Amino acid sequence: MTVLTSVTDPTALTLTVTAQYAAPPAQVWTVFSDPRRLERWWGPPTWPATFVDHDFRPGGRATYYMTGPDGEKAWGWWRFVSLEEPRALTFDDGFADDSGTPNLEMPTAHASVALEPVDEGTLLTIVSRFDSAEDLQKVLGMGMEPGMKQALGQIDDLLAAS
Repeated sequence: MTVLTSVTDPTALTLTVTAQYAAPPAQVWTVFSDPRRLERWWGPPTWPATFVDHDFRPGGRATYYMTGPDGEKAWGWWRFVSLEEPRALTFDDGFADDSGTPNLEMPTAHASVALEPVDEGTLLTIVSRFDSAEDLQKVLGMGMEPGMKQALGQIDDLLAAS
């Protein structure tokens, strides 16, 4: 598995996951910029994602849903804040109702992704920051940490196939 570390910091209200891939940052960037590639890894293997729209630019939005093993759908949204190809991106990630409308009663993750070139390829770091300790605990209770590790573990095969 490519995940190196996963650290929860309740004081900073963050979950930080790092992974390493045997591909250059420009290639790893495409697993975020291309919605068809993104949906092949976003979400754990038993909850694959489908991106309905993906306006990959600062201020752009994405709408997606993950389909569970019993066919249930969990909707979500992204709002892209900044893109620095191929080094970094930031986006807000939240829950939505069945029409894709943001559910403001659920937590929003403020995600920062860094792609750092290393001798072996790319070191990817995702920091998900939350607005409160309650929000962080809620998503951890929903399985965000193991789900993120499983999702990131799918990228190796995707990169090898490109």
